Amino acid sequence: MEAVISIKDLFKSFNENKVLSGVNLDVFKGENVVVMGRSGSGKSVLIKIIAGLLKQESGRVQVLGREVDSLKIKELQDLRLHIGFSFQSSALYDGMTVRENLEFPLVRNKRNLKRKQVNEAVEEVLTDVGLLQTIGQMPSELSGGQKKRIGIARTLILHPEIMLYDEPTGGIDPVTCVELNHLINKVQKQYNTSSIIITHDLACAKMTGNRVAMLVEGKIARQGSFDEVFNTDDPDIRGFYNYNFISQK
Repeated sequence: MEAVISIKDLFKSFNENKVLSGVNLDVFKGENVVVMGRSGSGKSVLIKIIAGLLKQESGRVQVLGREVDSLKIKELQDLRLHIGFSFQSSALYDGMTVRENLEFPLVRNKRNLKRKQVNEAVEEVLTDVGLLQTIGQMPSELSGGQKKRIGIARTLILHPEIMLYDEPTGGIDPVTCVELNHLINKVQKQYNTSSIIITHDLACAKMTGNRVAMLVEGKIARQGSFDEVFNTDDPDIRGFYNYNFISQK
């Protein structure tokens, strides 16, 4: 199988705080990989390194066959066009309507598009996330779940090959979480994306992950299917599981 993301012996510290201590992980074309771990375990740091927003101290990160930390600025910008980054906060511009928020990355990166093409692209991704009716609204008028959906739509408008989700279900109610999990699966199939999903939400992991990787003390301690990862007596992993109180139905 083809690895679209390949991480080898990745280390990252902040001063004396060792965050990543030899992470090894591959993400294969078309799969959703969920990375789980406690707060401060380095999950968000990992995807920021993948996107070239942070640099590692040592180790290799290849994305779509390119060594991320060796790319020049223009090359990195080009690579990022193939990566959709769904921020935990949604990162919408408060002073822009939903339409303007979605137009912004499209017009900035594809300057030759005609107005009709821009309109069609915006309406298509809004329809895909089920929020076409919000096209004229401001972010302040949206619910937390709607903002997350619009944030995903804004990344999809450039048709990325890779999606990086940072706590996609953080801070929203359980019903909206389920809807968002279904959307992540829909994006995977409809846009043929390969994804890393950072979460500590076990329901999200179970619904969206083709594979789950558990970060413990800066390393991938265990990976496999959801059941394979949590079918263990390892106190770190069992403790994490029990704390989440997931339904066993």
